[in-house]
Amino acid sequence: MESETLRDQLVGATHVGMVDPEIVRQIRALHAVGWPIRRLSRELGVGRNAVRRYLRGGEAAEVQTRPTRRVLTEEQRAEVVHLFDTTAEGNAVVVAQLLAERGVHVSVRNVQRVVEHHRRRRLAAELATVRFETAPGHQMQIDFGEKRVSIAGVFVRVLVFVAVLSYSRRVFVRAFRSQRHDDWREGLVGAFRHFGGVPQTVLIDNPRALVIARVDGGAVRLHPAFDAFCRDWEVVPRACQPYRARTKGKTERGVGYAKRNALAGRAFESWAELEAHLERWMLLADERVHGTTHQKPRERFERDEVSVLRPLPARPLPVRQRRLARRVATDCFVDVDTVRYSVPHRLVRRAVEVLVGDDEVVVFDGREIVARHRRCDEPHQRVVDPMHFEGLCRVTTDAAVVGTTLQSYGRTLGDYAVVLGGES
Repeated sequence: MESETLRDQLVGATHVGMVDPEIVRQIRALHAVGWPIRRLSRELGVGRNAVRRYLRGGEAAEVQTRPTRRVLTEEQRAEVVHLFDTTAEGNAVVVAQLLAERGVHVSVRNVQRVVEHHRRRRLAAELATVRFETAPGHQMQIDFGEKRVSIAGVFVRVLVFVAVLSYSRRVFVRAFRSQRHDDWREGLVGAFRHFGGVPQTVLIDNPRALVIARVDGGAVRLHPAFDAFCRDWEVVPRACQPYRARTKGKTERGVGYAKRNALAGRAFESWAELEAHLERWMLLADERVHGTTHQKPRERFERDEVSVLRPLPARPLPVRQRRLARRVATDCFVDVDTVRYSVPHRLVRRAVEVLVGDDEVVVFDGREIVARHRRCDEPHQRVVDPMHFEGLCRVTTDAAVVGTTLQSYGRTLGDYAVVLGGES
């Protein structure tokens, strides 16, 4: 009965984080007559480590005082918030250290209590987004996404270019093997032609291929080729703030939609089959009821947007024009974007320049054009001109093995019959 009373007293005391001094005296007295620590802990309801601590403390353990919380003045509280937002970069531990250096000793928990409401307000302000609906024909958002896709039985990294008209939500998708600045430009031109016009502005992220640097005031320095491209097409480029992807949320969702809906779980026999599938998929995507507008993108586009897009240029403008330095391999090929193009065998191990255009690939030896091929989109393919292998005693490429009959060597079966003593 006595032990139950002591336990009840202790439970009330430990609820506020302290043990009553009478309980401490009981611990010491019972331990003195031989009670082991385990029995003391069980009977008195005190943890074993606490029992040991009170026994080590002796008589001093019977006098317990609750540590007082330091009360900060209004000026000190304001200083805590200021340090939290600036020097400490949102770290309460750093705030406590900085205050200690200034002679104000405060616990990290006290700092956390001071900035708790301020932290919540700041986080809410960062996450809160006002949906910005643009006028018809005003804006198009673009971005790249990455997806591994099975092509001809091999998983290939596919870079998916996605463009979304901000008003109608019509989507354009094209697959690339890289995202260099000429891939961005080619994707943009494909979108303009697909939509049948040019919007006023294009909203981009901050890819290195397009944005060289940011300067004071938030302005950006664009890649010269991309800047010239925008001037040629009379479109204004806009870059969203770094680390704020929701600024271009329409295309962010468009990229995810294309990856999950158009490509997930699919395999293709060739790159051309992948492109044909995306062409068909875009038509289906335009017929769905959009979750935000609750309208079909195609109907919204044809009703309000197609008439306000600026017309396409009267004459085609060059889009892709990239010069590359390559060294001709011993098998008479140069490699461009995983595709190999043949060159004359006399240039083996020579350095050449390759001009990659919209539709063709041209190889230069100095100022002389030594090879001209139609640009190939299929990854890991070889594009061969048999004329490049003329004069070789052994032909190493199947496509270049042309006319391997006996007549091509200037002999017939009759010639061999004469040598063997047969009929001529």
